[in-house]
Amino acid sequence: MKKKIAIIGATSGIGRALAIEMHNRGYTVGATGRRLERLQELKQQLDTRIHTQFMDVAELDDAIDQLNQLKKEMGGLDIIVLNAGVSNYQKESVGRQADLHVIDVNIRGFANLASYSFNLFEEQGHGHIVGISSVASLFGWGLNIPYNASKAFVNTYLQGYRQKANHSDADISVSTILPGFVESEMIKGKKDLFWVQETEKAAQQIGNAIESKKNEAYITKRWRLVGWFVKMIPNWMWNRM
Repeated sequence: MKKKIAIIGATSGIGRALAIEMHNRGYTVGATGRRLERLQELKQQLDTRIHTQFMDVAELDDAIDQLNQLKKEMGGLDIIVLNAGVSNYQKESVGRQADLHVIDVNIRGFANLASYSFNLFEEQGHGHIVGISSVASLFGWGLNIPYNASKAFVNTYLQGYRQKANHSDADISVSTILPGFVESEMIKGKKDLFWVQETEKAAQQIGNAIESKKNEAYITKRWRLVGWFVKMIPNWMWNRM
């Protein structure tokens, strides 16, 4: 019997494409997001084995209640994908408040649901947490400071829970997904990007990584070379770029 998967942040980009991909593989899918009209469109498109739930991950207590409501409607959850995230790249509202908004969503919202999901899976004895990070997590960048830093938090946070899972009596997997440039609203307006991947192909590779229970996966695979190269660059050189 195919598993039940919840995708947090499924109204656009990778999240939406992954919801469709996993549904096509036979999974029962739960999709969350803030834009109700897009959730309704997704539900109409997939028709069966699809459940939707409004969720604003920055509203911490409400997000937990909404995840529990989704779990109840689906009759349980086996996999929770934490994909909700925002960026303030080159926007007019760059500054303290914009930084704090990114932190509220990408760090506090992420940690709230990740820690709750781990406890949930420990209680039921099994589960799989999947966090969508980014190749941008590997370096600091002056044009998108809070986004890159927040994704670095995701990497370290999940690494800690992966270690914790290895010492748990429950059968829990923890996967970190690091996409490069993928077609989405988040990269709209950015220039001179390379290796931009279609969302459908990215979702297919993420689906494969989920089913293989990979600890870490670059999307697409060629971005692992970039990751390796970035880690070789000394800090003094980054600071002058």
